[in-house]
Amino acid sequence: MLDEAGLGSAARWYVDGFSRRSGIKVNLNLSPKLGRMHRDVEVALFRAVQEGLTNVHRHSGCSVVDVSLSLNTKQLRLEIKDDGRGIPQKRLRSLIEGAAAAGVGLAGMRERMRELGGSLEIRSDRAGTTVVISIPVERTSIDSQQNGESGRGISVA
Repeated sequence: MLDEAGLGSAARWYVDGFSRRSGIKVNLNLSPKLGRMHRDVEVALFRAVQEGLTNVHRHSGCSVVDVSLSLNTKQLRLEIKDDGRGIPQKRLRSLIEGAAAAGVGLAGMRERMRELGGSLEIRSDRAGTTVVISIPVERTSIDSQQNGESGRGISVA
């Protein structure tokens, strides 16, 4: 679905299924400016949504999670925010420092974002956890993407 319909449709499909399976309400907010992106960016963001929601389900104890994907002229920003119990401070420090014990999912997410020139930030307290992913926007044409050139940004019409 991701290849055929793009990130927006794939994210809606995944979030709907996640919400039904987990019983956690998910508010999905996608920027209306969001179009098709370079395949690497779409895959990385879709995987981040999957991993983020998996972590929410496993660890947060939340009832609601907000997932938003916004776009401006400088960056693409994915935010996953839950209203759960938060991450204990010692564990949070390990996650922020990228310790090996932090888990394969977050490490993979962090590495995918680095490959795209982006970043991953984790904030948490007793009111919940927020994961913020930022990827710089580099304007690339559909032709350069199809010709296998190394453009990693989104295609903005």
